[in-house]
Formats: sequence, C-alpha cells, structure tokens
Amino acid sequence: MTALPDGVDVAGLAALAERVAREAGALVRDGRPAHVLVAATKSSPTDVVTEMDTAAEALLRRRLAAARPADGLHGEEGGRAAGSSGITWLIDPIDGTVNYLYGLGGYAVSVAAAIGDTSRDGAWRTVAGCVHAPSSGETWTAALGRGAHLDGVRLAAPEPPPLERALLGTGFGYRPGRRARQSRVVADLLPRIRDIRRLGSSAVDVCLVASGRLDGYYERGLNAWDVAASMLVAREAGVTVRGLGSRPPGGAMVVAARAPLVDVLAEELERLGAAGDEPDELAPGG
Repeated sequence: MTALPDGVDVAGLAALAERVAREAGALVRDGRPAHVLVAATKSSPTDVVTEMDTAAEALLRRRLAAARPADGLHGEEGGRAAGSSGITWLIDPIDGTVNYLYGLGGYAVSVAAAIGDTSRDGAWRTVAGCVHAPSSGETWTAALGRGAHLDGVRLAAPEPPPLERALLGTGFGYRPGRRARQSRVVADLLPRIRDIRRLGSSAVDVCLVASGRLDGYYERGLNAWDVAASMLVAREAGVTVRGLGSRPPGGAMVVAARAPLVDVLAEELERLGAAGDEPDELAPGG
C-alpha cells in the first residue's frame, strides 16, 4: 500500500474536506429549484445527473485546487486531473442524486483525500474525509489514525447483533440485469434478518453503520468517490469494510459491519452470487 507522503497533515486535510463539503452542501440545498431538471444520464435512463451535480463539483474543484494546487482531483462528473503531491481528492458532489431530484432528504456531499491509484480497487486508501448531509446538517469526518466524528463527537460503532437480528442497508444499481440479481439477493436475505433499508446514499449508509444506526451495509457497483470518505469514517469507528472472498472493497462489492457480522454477511453474499449480474436482456423490463 502506498505510504503517506512526507509532511502530510491528515487533520488539516480533514478540516479542508469538511469546509468545502459544507460549502457545496449549502449550494445544493439552498440553490435547489422547486423542480429539479435532469441534465444528463449515465449508465441508464434512470441514472441521472442534475445541473446542480455539475455546479457543486465545479465548486469543489475550484476550492480544492486553490487550497492545494499540487493535488490530484478525481470526481464523479469531471473525471480525473493528475497531481504531483501524492494526494488525490475523491469528490461526489451529490451522493443520492435521485433523492435530490425528488426532493427527498437522503443525499450527501462526499469529499476525501486519498493516496495511491484511485482508478483501481485496492490500490488506494483514504487518509481524510468528510460526508456532509445538507438536509439534516449532520457531518461525519475522519482522519487516518485520528478517529471518526459525527458533528464533533467521536464515534465508536457498537458490537453487532447476529445476522438474524441485523438491520442492513443496501442500494441498487441502474441496469436491469444488476437490479434483477440484487432483488434475488434481497429476497433470500429478508426472511433471515431483522430488516433492510434502502435510503439512497451509499456515503450516508456507511456512516450510519459507524454511528450504530445500521448494523451492516452492502452494495455492488460503487465507485471510489461514492465511499472514499465514508469508508474511513467507518474504519476509524471500528467498522470493517471489505469485499467478498479475498477481494478489496470496490465495484464488485462493498460490505461494512463490525466483526463478526461483517464476515458472516460477506459469506452469505458470496453464496448468493451477489457480486454478479443477470444479462440485461433477460432481466424483467430489459
């Protein structure tokens, strides 16, 4: 794993992440029109981008470049810009865009500083980050080795229940074949756990595990910018974040919970083939 560059102040990076995340959060919350328009789509017609996604990411890029011009930038909407410092910022201007589109509160701004190759799962790690939920005002922050905090209060995730009493969070992809597989996984799990929540922001979901408001979380199809900040929050609060088998967390699967629940859940997901998809043309609606 890539070493932390000399002289890097992780607490200072976390403070910067929080400052710009709050500013972007105010922009998207206060600037939301009565009717949000879809500016573009990505993987499918339901995978949307709003004009505010683009505006908020542009703001984050300007602020981060002004504060740390030698750092790289890797965002959901604007792609990658290389840097020379060894630090790359992973930014998601609105995690939970569909919630934002419909006027629901479950969205967040996610800003994280990472080292390593952010284009490859397992080749990078987060050293500082912030997840800010503009509608509630809740703000999770973390710095490597310095702990995780929710609105300034240090977090320590509670001991998890057994799987049959676990409240799990998850999310769904946008392609029909992925949704078909995910629905089958949920159908198998649901009778054997307490319940499932689908709240709409992976960044918030992982932070809720760190806060003890979810017992565990899993999702297929996440990108680095989706979970870079929240993974550090979770880990600094005592939560394990992993993939399936020996794979690192990433696009194939992210599983977050305290041990031993995390390993039990990962084994169940592997048994169910949760890291795969059905062919789109064979899926309902495909």
